[in-house]
Amino acid sequence: LSWAPRPGLPSATAAALLASGPDGEMLWLDVSHRPGQAPWVRLMGRYLLPPCKQRWHTCAAFLPQGGLLVCGDRRGSVLLFPCRSSSGWAAESTSIANGGTDPVVEDSSNELEPSCLLHKEALPLESPLSVLFGLHGKTGVTSVTIHKGYIYSTGRDGVYRQLRLQDQQLEVLWKHRPCKGLQWIEELRFASDGDLLVLGFHADNFVVWSSRTSENLHCIPCGGGHRSWSYCSSPLGEVFAFIKSGDVMLYQHEAEPCEQQVLLPSLHGREITCVRRLGAMEVPGRATLNVFVTGSEDTTACVLVLSENSRAAVPLARLSDHISSVRTLAFTMGAGDEGFGDEGLSGLLFSAGGRAQIECYQLLCTGDTASESAVACQVIHVASHRLDKHWEQKKNRHKLVKMDPETRYMSLSVVPGTSTKQPPTPWKFLAAACSDGSVRIFGLLEAARKLVLVAESFHHQRCVLKVEAFLHAWPGGERRHLLCSAATDGSIAFWDITGPIMDAVDALHQAEGEMQPLALDAPLVTIMAHSCGVNSLHIRETPEGQYLVASGSDDGSIHVCLLEVALDRGEAAAGTCLRVLERVSRPCAHAAHVTGIRVLRPDLLLSASVDQRLTLWNRCLGKLVPLSTTFFHVPDLAELDCWEAVEARGELRYYCVLCGQGLEML
Repeated sequence: LSWAPRPGLPSATAAALLASGPDGEMLWLDVSHRPGQAPWVRLMGRYLLPPCKQRWHTCAAFLPQGGLLVCGDRRGSVLLFPCRSSSGWAAESTSIANGGTDPVVEDSSNELEPSCLLHKEALPLESPLSVLFGLHGKTGVTSVTIHKGYIYSTGRDGVYRQLRLQDQQLEVLWKHRPCKGLQWIEELRFASDGDLLVLGFHADNFVVWSSRTSENLHCIPCGGGHRSWSYCSSPLGEVFAFIKSGDVMLYQHEAEPCEQQVLLPSLHGREITCVRRLGAMEVPGRATLNVFVTGSEDTTACVLVLSENSRAAVPLARLSDHISSVRTLAFTMGAGDEGFGDEGLSGLLFSAGGRAQIECYQLLCTGDTASESAVACQVIHVASHRLDKHWEQKKNRHKLVKMDPETRYMSLSVVPGTSTKQPPTPWKFLAAACSDGSVRIFGLLEAARKLVLVAESFHHQRCVLKVEAFLHAWPGGERRHLLCSAATDGSIAFWDITGPIMDAVDALHQAEGEMQPLALDAPLVTIMAHSCGVNSLHIRETPEGQYLVASGSDDGSIHVCLLEVALDRGEAAAGTCLRVLERVSRPCAHAAHVTGIRVLRPDLLLSASVDQRLTLWNRCLGKLVPLSTTFFHVPDLAELDCWEAVEARGELRYYCVLCGQGLEML
């Protein structure tokens, strides 16, 4: 049995009662109560739950519009049923025609006779319109909640999910694990101040967890989750009632003034390993807002907005699908979806890191003047990939050496210009640098939500630290997809990946999204740029159509080379030829690892190091000349990102954001 409030009816006097019975049949009964009278019950609908061992529902909620009912079952599935209110009137009229005078009749012995159930076969047995089978695992769904047009489900798998309704089908947008150890999530409460409270059981304690501050607001010893309980909060205090050993226990806590003052809220629980700027938002009445994504050792990525005026970083969304640290991020603009409008800032975000795991999300940021951040961010989880998860599906795996389960993705780069617009397969491609010595290419089919490994090479034979993809186009329209990779031995390799990408598109189209990974050809050119690992890499095209490749190393040196791309007209098909026109090296440019470098202009470079110095360099006459040095405040610098902006007076400014043990924008 479970109760659910009916939209449009007063909750004090009317509610819906859902009852599960034999053979997976669930009944919807409307119950009304009038003072001094017996409750009035009317059968409204009959539903059939999917077959499973424990075939009953655990929670239900009515959608405010559309005549639909969402419920969760003991198998962990989330179901969508139609609820036509007219069917209830049919059952009532059938009951009266067969001699019933009331939906509920009170006899002389004050016992209720449920006459409306005697003729329930007059109502059709409805099957679900949409089923997300086993969404919360085998331990069951504990609650479904409707908030601002979205559906939120919780379960005893320690996760809550946001869903939406698309053409009468349930679609999962994202999932979130609030904190480690909170395995039994029972309910979500949306507070008036915008906070999301997660109610659940951590070991033998009842816990109220704040999503805004990421801390326990209350922790009440009650014996664990196998019990009836109820929780109520108000500005005056909190009350928690529960049954323990047959006794009804009451816990009451009066509101107290908070003596703790948060001087600076944290963005992550551990150091920030990567940062990417998504773009700028113009919101009426506010200064320009910059939207960033950060990844951290705490296994989460955070979408946040940073205002130059308030100097405060406000988180918009937190992504917690990774099981290990997030080491790298990549973003590509302009991903579309039927459920999204054309306004705001939209695109695809890729995050990767430990345990060879890649996650892909679709982001849409829009102006929201009512919120504290003035920006609202909608997240949709598109696809994910883990190498060890796909191992069992490999053919002839007994002949292969299993990849290292500790493989980490060190760097990601979206291959530009690979989205094939014509149907049926608009694939996007992603390059990854891996700690097991490989360079891997992945293909994403957004419509089918598939991320597939399409090509790889173990040329470097050691940990690959950085990858950067770029596109070269000749005036005649011919294009080449090129890739640059850098490893721990200081070498930088340049690849032509045009052929493997075209072959992968054909193979994926024929095999409907499944294929064996292809082998990448040998690199076109390999340069020994440094004496040890390459920690930063950036490529910029010059006005002459050449490419400046800048890199920074563990030994504190900076290396810049100028490349020219040409067609090699051999006897066979025309290939790509790379020529190194110029090389400039600056040993001991910094006193520690150079973990960030950007080519701002052909004659201007920016480098950042663990020595907490940000240095501008002038490239002229075959050497690098330091122009200025700025000290920044972020220790253990991990990465930087740069962009340029034209100010109101027409002057060009360069901005950069640095991350490590903190976040700083200059």
